[in-house]
Amino acid sequence: MAKDTVRILDYALDRLPCLVLTNGTRPLQSRLPDILPLAGKQHRLSFRISLDYPNAEQHDAGRGRGMFALALDTLGRLNRAGFHVSVARRREDGEDPAVVATAFQSHFKSAGLPDDTPIIAFPNLKPDHTPEITETCMSAYHTPTSCEKFMCAFSRMVVKQAGILRVYACTLVDDDPCYDLGSSLKESANVRVTLGHPRCFACFAGGASCSEL
Repeated sequence: MAKDTVRILDYALDRLPCLVLTNGTRPLQSRLPDILPLAGKQHRLSFRISLDYPNAEQHDAGRGRGMFALALDTLGRLNRAGFHVSVARRREDGEDPAVVATAFQSHFKSAGLPDDTPIIAFPNLKPDHTPEITETCMSAYHTPTSCEKFMCAFSRMVVKQAGILRVYACTLVDDDPCYDLGSSLKESANVRVTLGHPRCFACFAGGASCSEL
């Protein structure tokens, strides 16, 4: 966890709402004494915590033993402190979303979370070769409103690589230098983003949002 995370949030929350995407494990829990006072800031601080599946065995298989229980405990602590919380999960082919939601709600109850805690399902972000997404694809399969919800339409990600800050189109494409949009937010605003990364196709076809705006 970046050492200045709390200072950054303290500054940003005087200006705009903030959403923190996190695994909700020990690095975050160790900073909770510093984070909890941020509940009283002018703008809302939200946390989205990854619970890949509604059972500990599947979640821990990819993230380490005990991580499901730790993330669920963090969700409960943040909720009790007055922060808005949500869950990010993986969406499987052929699943019944209602069944999955019910399975999650049983865990929410044990953690003292509301039944209607938001659950954001992400498609399988396969690194396979995918078709190019053209402007025609966007107009044929999406509306102007749905296009505006793509993170690359209104957000940027700042990454420090080898001590140098760079700006990327979103949180999922920083493995491809083609999506390096420059060294400043102002510079990145003038760069046209093309949806050619395999993860772009996953968002285009299945829907995914790293924002709650």
